[in-house]
Amino acid sequence: MNEDEAKFAETSAAAPRDRGGDSWPLSAISFAGAWFLRGLAATIRREHHGDGLMREWEQRGEHFILAFWHQRMLLMPWAYRGRRMAVLSSLSRDGEMMVRTLARLGIETARGSSTRGGAVGLRGLLRKAREGCDLGFTPDGPRGPAREVKPGVLLAASASGLPILPVAYEASRFRRLGSWDAQVVPLPFCRVAYVYGEPMRVPRHVDLEEAARELKRRIDEVEERAAEIVHGGSRPSER
Repeated sequence: MNEDEAKFAETSAAAPRDRGGDSWPLSAISFAGAWFLRGLAATIRREHHGDGLMREWEQRGEHFILAFWHQRMLLMPWAYRGRRMAVLSSLSRDGEMMVRTLARLGIETARGSSTRGGAVGLRGLLRKAREGCDLGFTPDGPRGPAREVKPGVLLAASASGLPILPVAYEASRFRRLGSWDAQVVPLPFCRVAYVYGEPMRVPRHVDLEEAARELKRRIDEVEERAAEIVHGGSRPSER
């Protein structure tokens, strides 16, 4: 690993780093973003379904990987109540913004992506797992295709031995952005239901394509269950 890769693999749980002329805009936007998410979370009514096993793991200090579609990432920090969570962030400018915003929410990051620096990012996440972090993954991130599992989360689970726990949430009222993932933005004062699925373990020698299909099935399943809980089986019109 060269010096630049080593720097990118470091986590940003501490205060956001100064990157010269970009520092003030990035700091200001990440500050606003973190407070927007905190303010939104404070207004909504959250409920959790099927989270008993995860809460036991959190209390006992047993570690795991949360897996969820990129489309549902905005309020995922509130799905977790453990001590330390680390996620993968891309090496792009958008990734730097994500690092700074998540740092303000108490979430650590490792830098890398499926297209550039992926091996560095995976090594950084595995190091975080050894240090006592739980891991969070968007298997279809950072640029899609949407709702398709890439191998990173499976490789991390196989190498670390940590179980993958699928999770999804559904909001009673939301807006959908025009991004590649059709990001769901819950609206203030709505109801949000988090649903947790059956843990999935990935052995050392695994058929990645088969495992990817199974993980996709499990994430899709908890998303459907969340929609049924909130909407009674029918999706709402967007507001």
